[in-house]
Amino acid sequence: MSKKPINVAIVGLGFGAEFIPIYQRHPGANMYAICQRNIDSLNEIGNTFGVEKRYQDYDELLKDDQIDAVHINTPIPNHAEQSLKALRAGKHVACTVPMATTVEECKQIVETVQETGLTYMMMETVVYAREFLFMKELYETGELGKIQFLKASHQQDMDGWPDYWPGLPPMHYATHCVGPVLALTRSEAAYVSCFGSGTIRPELHPHYHSTFAVETAHIKFRNSDLSAHIYRSLFDTARQYRESFEVYGSKKAVEWPLIEGQPLVIHTAKRPEPDIPEEVQSPDYGHLLPAAIQHFTTGGVYNEEGNQHLSFTQGAGHGGSHPHLVHEFISALLEGRSPYPNVRQSANITCVGILAHESAQRGGEIIPLPDFTFS
Repeated sequence: MSKKPINVAIVGLGFGAEFIPIYQRHPGANMYAICQRNIDSLNEIGNTFGVEKRYQDYDELLKDDQIDAVHINTPIPNHAEQSLKALRAGKHVACTVPMATTVEECKQIVETVQETGLTYMMMETVVYAREFLFMKELYETGELGKIQFLKASHQQDMDGWPDYWPGLPPMHYATHCVGPVLALTRSEAAYVSCFGSGTIRPELHPHYHSTFAVETAHIKFRNSDLSAHIYRSLFDTARQYRESFEVYGSKKAVEWPLIEGQPLVIHTAKRPEPDIPEEVQSPDYGHLLPAAIQHFTTGGVYNEEGNQHLSFTQGAGHGGSHPHLVHEFISALLEGRSPYPNVRQSANITCVGILAHESAQRGGEIIPLPDFTFS
């Protein structure tokens, strides 16, 4: 086990700024550097948090031999290229979702991790959100019984989001619903089938040559009798923001509320019919973290008035997941172990979405996951 704190550089300071104070207070990390192309934003955030080492150029940052790990929070099209550059420069990588935008890019990242022996972790928020951790605890203690089926959704209105978002195929950004259905039992997807439904307005079609308003997929688990159902929408579909995850067991089932902010519903088998369901507030899991970062499960940079980021506010604070993600990444590096999700698990989760969209374009054809996504 390493005792030297991990020198971390955060790349991308929109959503990424949320993580700066967490790394600053984590006992195993040193918040060493930040990177942002906009010099005014870079200096404002650096001054606010007292981070002295600042870079406008990512390639220059990677030349800094004091940096042990980079946490990438840049736009989706940059994830694969920047992850590969960091690994080839000898840096461990934590990257926001998704891992990449093509199956080939995912394969390159897996192969580069194998070649370098470095660590890669996709920072999927849902698998460290308090609601997921609650269901995970019920599963691990046996309260759910045998898992029979899983379901998840991610519906969001992306109109008005910049750059690459207009017309994005729903399943190209599916990790928030693929991640939890696979993570509960630490499973892998074997194959996927997906249908597209509805049509987004014509001016959005040319961006990705995709017309579907909603994409809905079934995932068959590898070496298991389980399957899961996931669905996604991004444009022209009336729905409040919702990242839901539901699990159905032989003893108990847990369902997500239809409206955000309401309690989870637990159904218990063999009770009298009126008593089967009960509403339950998910507990917080800050106690699993070092004391110095426990409070970040309920508060952070984007809770402050006038300092809001749309991804964070729409996602209801991402379920208090941010300090858990940081702790998993830093602990894995210090302990010399694999984080969850590791590089192959991240590839499996990401490729489900990429191949699901491909399946929808082929009328629901079953498409297997590639071997490099299997542990």
